[in-house]
Amino acid sequence: MASVIIAGVGSYAPERILTNADLSKMVDTSDEWIRTRSGIRERHIAADNEATSDLAIKAAVAAMADANVKAEEIDLLIVATCTPDYPLPATACVVQHKLGVPPHATCFDISAACTGFLYATEIAYGQLLTNRYKCALVIGAEKLSSIVNWKDRTTCVLFGDGAGAAVLKKVDQSGVGIIGSDLGADGEMMELLYTPAGGSRTPASPLTVEAGGHFLHMKGKEVFKNAVRVMETVAREMVEQHHLTFDQINLVIPHQANYRIIESLAGSLGVPLERVYVNLDRYGNTSAASIPLALDEARRAGRIKPGDYTLLVAFGAGLTYGSTLIRW
Repeated sequence: MASVIIAGVGSYAPERILTNADLSKMVDTSDEWIRTRSGIRERHIAADNEATSDLAIKAAVAAMADANVKAEEIDLLIVATCTPDYPLPATACVVQHKLGVPPHATCFDISAACTGFLYATEIAYGQLLTNRYKCALVIGAEKLSSIVNWKDRTTCVLFGDGAGAAVLKKVDQSGVGIIGSDLGADGEMMELLYTPAGGSRTPASPLTVEAGGHFLHMKGKEVFKNAVRVMETVAREMVEQHHLTFDQINLVIPHQANYRIIESLAGSLGVPLERVYVNLDRYGNTSAASIPLALDEARRAGRIKPGDYTLLVAFGAGLTYGSTLIRW
């Protein structure tokens, strides 16, 4: 039977680093306040002339080099982002043009916030198995600094910019690659984390700008509670569905939102923290870029080896959530 493998991964973070000490000069906060509540020490911030597509392209180039794939071989390109370059066209089309991906390729964005990379990976997985496509490029990229209110210390300290990418291919081998995914959403909780203005319900106007409606709004305590619950559920379902135990999972890569969420998740699953990959302290929450960026780092650090099981698990605005199991 055929399988879909991750043939290569890559990531990119902007050069500028914003530390907690830097933030303490901008808002009423401190390094200790941020670290004890989130585990974050610093985050990367894109330059004014860097858009989401620019970050995505650099991660994509690295992933294609890792997979030994050229742009002309890609026939499916998906960008997961909640900070697109434009309301339209899709950021994927901008990436396609700049990368030199052929015009016959299918290119589109998806908006599933921090779960976006898992959603995009599942879509690519299914399409590759139809034999309509041969090589997919999946990118999670965000410029969250463009939608953060830098006067709100409860949110601006948490987010950063970055991108991660993966090349997916079908192989005639069973039991490897993407073993399965478990995705979901609960729209009843959409107001826990959202941007109120700028869409068709509340179009941009001087009043929405003055009210800060174009910034990200979050109810932190409710997000924390639901994040741990849904991630534990989909992680357990994925492992049990494939008749495995968490002792057999070599590495868990959770969405990097808050260290206390990650710690609570690991405790609930009974997974030692040494088998949970964490880079939150250096990047903050990069939404759809979070998991692919961590996945690339983990591979380069030797934390993922042939035959290993890796479990990806995420939650995001929507409330979206999901898990993906990979056998390398």
